[in-house]
Amino acid sequence: MTDSNSSPDFSSRDAEYLAKLQDYYADWKSIPSYAKLCEVFGIASKSWVKAILLRLSEAGFIERTPDGVWVPTRQFYARPLAESSVQAGMPVSVTATQGEYFIIDEMLVDTPSETTLIPVRGDSMIDAGIHDGDIAVVEKRNLANVGDIVVAIVDNEFTLKTLDKERGHFILRPANQAYPVIRPQGTLEIFGVLIGLIRKYRK
Repeated sequence: MTDSNSSPDFSSRDAEYLAKLQDYYADWKSIPSYAKLCEVFGIASKSWVKAILLRLSEAGFIERTPDGVWVPTRQFYARPLAESSVQAGMPVSVTATQGEYFIIDEMLVDTPSETTLIPVRGDSMIDAGIHDGDIAVVEKRNLANVGDIVVAIVDNEFTLKTLDKERGHFILRPANQAYPVIRPQGTLEIFGVLIGLIRKYRK
């Protein structure tokens, strides 16, 4: 995978330009004109902007379409991945702050064509760490194992629960004692299996 250290011509200053371009793109979903990029980068020369874009292209972050428009590559969406994990218990000394670059999609998605994002509503799975407002990353398939958290269709209604078996029959267990176990009276169809979860803490 290409990273910001892969090219000898890619400097820490270029990493700052990349960050500014990523922030602009997050707001406007486009790479603007050279004139606008002068403003974004805080420089006065369009020739400098062109040189910056060429270096970003050589580093693998952007590319030109056949009609000459600059567009992001897959690497453009990569985010820094720390070499050290963060402790959820007692704090430990910091040994590193940044490692390679990582694309979030690659962590969560194995088969893009079979993956969908589904908003979670309600608190029936809260003890499994799944909260109201989370986005469930679901791989669509009709087979699942006991213990998998699945999106199931029960009597024509969707629900997110843990697949289990009781007396030879499949059931769906909530992760909240306030909710009952679902024992389907009619059909039980697996829509997909939970493979990841997205939660945004700040609006």
